[in-house]
Amino acid sequence: QRQLVESGGGLVQPGGSLRLSCAATSATVSNIYARGWFRQAPGKQREFVAVINSGGNTNYAESVKGRFTISADNDKNTVDLHMDRLKPEDTAVYYCRYYNRKTDYWGEGTQVTVSS
Repeated sequence: QRQLVESGGGLVQPGGSLRLSCAATSATVSNIYARGWFRQAPGKQREFVAVINSGGNTNYAESVKGRFTISADNDKNTVDLHMDRLKPEDTAVYYCRYYNRKTDYWGEGTQVTVSS
């Protein structure tokens, strides 16, 4: 059973915008103290994109700072990633990750392709 489900990926032109969403599908995904996004481009390692903790504090990779915004709803157990001014190098599979004191949860990913 997939415990995290991402949505919102797709094809967009350079300079465009996309909004990714991630939701927990099971009540077992609980006691989450932070939620984040990672991405993996073809032939590259998975890399950190952004994270937000339950207090609303955020951190971003330098490559996306000023262009991406992460937000979360603790009550709904969701996390979004709003991506502006997208570049071809943002093309990747994007994964959400939820942090729990005992374990981490990962989604299965959603493809984002930035191309003209």
